[in-house]
Amino acid sequence: MSELVDEIGSLRALDRDALIARYRAETGREPRQKNAAWLVRRLAWRVQERRLGGLSAAARARLDELVAQIDLRVEAPRSTGQLSRSPKRTDGLAVGTCVEREYRGERLLLRVEEGGFRVEGSSRIDPDVIHRSISAAAAAACGQHVNGNLWWRLVSRKRAS
Repeated sequence: MSELVDEIGSLRALDRDALIARYRAETGREPRQKNAAWLVRRLAWRVQERRLGGLSAAARARLDELVAQIDLRVEAPRSTGQLSRSPKRTDGLAVGTCVEREYRGERLLLRVEEGGFRVEGSSRIDPDVIHRSISAAAAAACGQHVNGNLWWRLVSRKRAS
């Protein structure tokens, strides 16, 4: 048993290229991964299998039975042609929500609509424009790129970081 432990221990001393070469020699194929830790685990399993005998014939036969019972999909599922889109908003704001903010003496109103966000209350902003994100709405209101949740004061600065 100590020989087995020594052989597995010697695997850990090999560099990645030597492990890849050993894997090729043991299995006769290229490794799926070339990560040294993965190669050591796979080779250690092979060493143990070779020394201790691997699975019994009965265990292999049972595994073959179980694999035969599995209904594996051979084709990809058929597409309906439509993209599935979630009806829920990812920003947590319900349609119809209004958020007020005072900015440079103007009372701005952010309305959450089905297609995005509408900003009202400023002579500089076209109220007919629907902004795709809350940050785009904030940028339209203040004229620079900002974090929309922070600018509209929906979250505190501590929570946003």
